[in-house]
Amino acid sequence: MITLYGIKNCDTVKKARKWLEAEGVAHRFHDFRKDGLDADMIERFEASLGWEALLNTRGTTWRKLDEADKLDVNAEKAKALMLAHDAIIKRPVWEKGGEFRLGFAAKDQDNMKAWAKG
Repeated sequence: MITLYGIKNCDTVKKARKWLEAEGVAHRFHDFRKDGLDADMIERFEASLGWEALLNTRGTTWRKLDEADKLDVNAEKAKALMLAHDAIIKRPVWEKGGEFRLGFAAKDQDNMKAWAKG
């Protein structure tokens, strides 16, 4: 079964959830805000995907941070920012059998379908 991690009102997460339902893929949704987000979860994401991929530096949350928070970002600082600001994590994060994927784009749907149903 796939676990989809994200924020319920995120447009990309909404599209991914709708796609999973349309494809008949068994899944559960873990909402960072409702179900929680902790350091262990971020560690698992980071170990597989890398903090650079997880940290969304294009979104509103990043732009609203103090300049000091944006300077000299490394793995530890990125993890602390993600814990403090869940919306700064790129979404959705997909997990299946301990393997992780990130994001949801139309160009990736064929590969995602094979992975999700495989």
